[in-house]
Amino acid sequence: MSSALETNGATPARGRGEPVLSVHGVSKHFPIRSKGLVRRKVGDVHAVCDVSFDIHENETLCVVGESGCGKSTTGRVVLNLIAASAGEVAWQGKNLTGLSDKRMRPVRRDVQIVFQDPFASLDPRMTVHELIAEPLKIHGEYRGDKAGGDRVRELMAQVGLNPEHGRRYAHEFSGGQRQRIGIARALALRPKLLVLDEPVSALDVSIQAGVINLLEDLQEEFGLSYLFISHDLSVIRHIADRVVVMYLGKVVETADVDELFRHPSHPYTQALMSAIPLPDPIKERERTRILLTGDVPSPVNPPSGCRFRTRCPKFANELDNTQREWCVNVEPPLGEKFTGHKAACHFAAARVDILDTVEQDEVGPALDTWPTGRPSDADASRPMACEPDGPPREPTRLGEDVVVDEEGELVTDAADS
Repeated sequence: MSSALETNGATPARGRGEPVLSVHGVSKHFPIRSKGLVRRKVGDVHAVCDVSFDIHENETLCVVGESGCGKSTTGRVVLNLIAASAGEVAWQGKNLTGLSDKRMRPVRRDVQIVFQDPFASLDPRMTVHELIAEPLKIHGEYRGDKAGGDRVRELMAQVGLNPEHGRRYAHEFSGGQRQRIGIARALALRPKLLVLDEPVSALDVSIQAGVINLLEDLQEEFGLSYLFISHDLSVIRHIADRVVVMYLGKVVETADVDELFRHPSHPYTQALMSAIPLPDPIKERERTRILLTGDVPSPVNPPSGCRFRTRCPKFANELDNTQREWCVNVEPPLGEKFTGHKAACHFAAARVDILDTVEQDEVGPALDTWPTGRPSDADASRPMACEPDGPPREPTRLGEDVVVDEEGELVTDAADS
């Protein structure tokens, strides 16, 4: 399988060799079905569309975006917890797409997940010892009460828990301690990659730093790779090596973490950066925030061309009608705008005043130029990724009658009439 980076994947990590995980062109659509005896399919929720990235050994790749952008769905597709609608996921060169649970079991040893909510992800009927020992027993690694118990106590000590508290239940621990239990459970099989689905977002700010520091220590000790999913840019700046920014199911920008925070190029990334408070109160008062208007379009019927154009301040205030036609009719590719830095915007331009982190003369020239003239007929008629053929569509909103059934599919009353 070709590397994801050959198309629209994340920036390569220089000098790290072959990736351990490659995600290439992954899409996930959830069908919407009507209620009633005849449950007709009436549409799709385009949760993830044509996402590609690579993760290398001992690297932290962070996926960031607002709620509903598809980042958690991407993490679950990587683990094959939900099947991809299109694309490939490869672990150490082996394609995982479509593998049965039985054939996925050896991969589960190497790839584990830590869930967002430590209050809901732990079985309240099991002691901490039983929770951590469970994956060992499932995979035949629990070598009797003596050796197995020693392994559980070792894991508890590694994540900063008292090994003598193994007989306690999860509700007897604080939120931060519960998340440490989840991390110990994920480490039980000595994995090589952890998918961390917003592991600190449910924790108090005073507890978050301890968990993040623990994750960094474990990565250094065991050579772990992380797929870190978060909406908190301050956490990402601390832990990430590279960052993938998602909006409405699409990757809109990717770069090394320092490059992204110094030179955000996509208007959406710039808006996210401008929301980060500055420690200097004078600069904080004097800065100009980038405010986005309107709501996020519906993933059922995303906008044609650039999905961000309905909220983009550049589209609304800086472009002429000819340039806007590009945004409406032509989906921007995830192309290199600066060395090692990709953005999916026809008119991307780096901003260095967002966080006031560098001087203006430190910025290198952009590698691209703004397109001019009208889009060609070939560009205008090109099918948009993850969208059916047809004319450009304006965004609509999901109705309140959309629910999820027991099979995980979205259902609605909309088509019953």
